[in-house]
Amino acid sequence: MKRFWEVDALRGLAVIAMIAFHFLFDLNYFAGYHFSIDFGILLLFGRFASVTFVFLAGLALTLSYNKAAIHMGRKDLFKKYLFRGLKIFGLGLIITAITYFFFPQEFIVFGVLHLIGISIILAFPLICRPKLAAKLGILILVMGIILGGFTAGFPWLVWLGLRPHNFVSFDYFPLLPWFGVMLLGLAAGHNLYPNGKRDFKLPNLNNSLVARFLSFLGRHSLAIYFIHQPILVGLIFFLM
Repeated sequence: MKRFWEVDALRGLAVIAMIAFHFLFDLNYFAGYHFSIDFGILLLFGRFASVTFVFLAGLALTLSYNKAAIHMGRKDLFKKYLFRGLKIFGLGLIITAITYFFFPQEFIVFGVLHLIGISIILAFPLICRPKLAAKLGILILVMGIILGGFTAGFPWLVWLGLRPHNFVSFDYFPLLPWFGVMLLGLAAGHNLYPNGKRDFKLPNLNNSLVARFLSFLGRHSLAIYFIHQPILVGLIFFLM
């Protein structure tokens, strides 16, 4: 897939925001600090990372599809993205198992990797229908906001967005509303990069040190997501 420096760099910014937000969270959780990360500017900092990751996952899906569709049929394309979605969802299950082992009261049930994995599969029929994807994305966002005000006495729909009473999880990205964010990213990908080509003017910053650093982080965001928390927690315990 052709890389666009601005997409990788924006994802790299989200990586930095994610690491910074999680570091403050870890300081609160493990070291007894009291950073106010549940409201105000720090909460917005964390939300920027979350929204950017999911939005760009949808946008990148269109870029990947446009390139793959040149030499692959619809059936093979479906297999490709079914496998990719299951792979990412499987990585999410590994995170679930690890957090359940160490933090059984707050383990990750349906986090960002679960969401992106399932969303890749669900979004496949809409990849070539960006207008419908945008409309459904807005609808899902609204439904998710409404559903967020309710709780249930059972856990079976936690993946959808209906939380049980007293539900606590380190990382929670239910399909409602977050699948809507991914669909909006998918629609944006078609509008901004039709047929996999940038449709707007932008200076070439490939040789900029800052852009190259951010792009590097963006290209390796999945690996960084996996390793950053053990490193941060280890650093905190080392310094305590």
